[in-house]
Amino acid sequence: MFDFLISSLTVAGIYGLMALALNLQAGYSGLLNFGHIAFAGLGAYATGIAVQAGCSPVAGAAIGVCAAMLLGWCIARLGRKLASDYWGIATLAIAEILRTVATNEGWLTGGANGIAAIPSPFDGLSRINGSLAFLLLVALAVALFAWVCSRLGNGRFGRALRLMREEPQLAACMGYDLRSLKTRAILASAALTALAGSLYAHYMSFVGPDYMLASETFLLWTMLMIGGLGNTAGVLVGVLLVQTAYAAVPFAKDYFQFGTDLAGALRLGLIGLILLVCLLWRSEGLVPEKLRKIA
Repeated sequence: MFDFLISSLTVAGIYGLMALALNLQAGYSGLLNFGHIAFAGLGAYATGIAVQAGCSPVAGAAIGVCAAMLLGWCIARLGRKLASDYWGIATLAIAEILRTVATNEGWLTGGANGIAAIPSPFDGLSRINGSLAFLLLVALAVALFAWVCSRLGNGRFGRALRLMREEPQLAACMGYDLRSLKTRAILASAALTALAGSLYAHYMSFVGPDYMLASETFLLWTMLMIGGLGNTAGVLVGVLLVQTAYAAVPFAKDYFQFGTDLAGALRLGLIGLILLVCLLWRSEGLVPEKLRKIA
């Protein structure tokens, strides 16, 4: 039970980092990125490939962040020629292309089998102490980046992003470079997501094409919509609620003695029910964004 709790909290923290990163795009900037998980996949694969090549985990994480930022820059350039909805579909296509490449290029990524035996930074400790140390590392990362995202959101940059989201023409008239704002938001989001992907690879000791499934992106969107787009606290609330629902299903499975297939369906149904209830009765999320109003 203790190990399961530690594992659930660690995974929730890693997803919390990804959700905070997505909130920079979707919450503050209003960008429809449906391929967000590709940044995490790049971070995870860069870590796995670097470790295989004999490089340090820090170097792998740095390479992943740089690769994700390069992809983010390319995606931002693509957005210059597409409307927001078409751009969202294009990001989904890019993520699927990268997942297909990872599945087929076995010489680099291990193909469908992925890359295994990725060491944890705390392999020298006992199993329990190593798990607690990794949880502490993730918790510190979540606390740090939640504070950074909150400061960004409440600062000049965040206000510019919100103005661009709500009134793009007014933002342009006030002298803001909308392309630059979008690009900076995407690059920051890509870097944080790649770092979370690297942590996930170290924690699971494995990376494979399933890390970049489109369902992972939509799970992050679900967390944001339940918690509240544009609100750092709301994002974390959404992550905790969704992960709690995920963790509760195995206990229900053991108590009611039903099969694994039914447990998977129950998990998806429970998350869908929570999302539906929030959309009907709390469409802005459980912790809605607070916007300044001009008197």
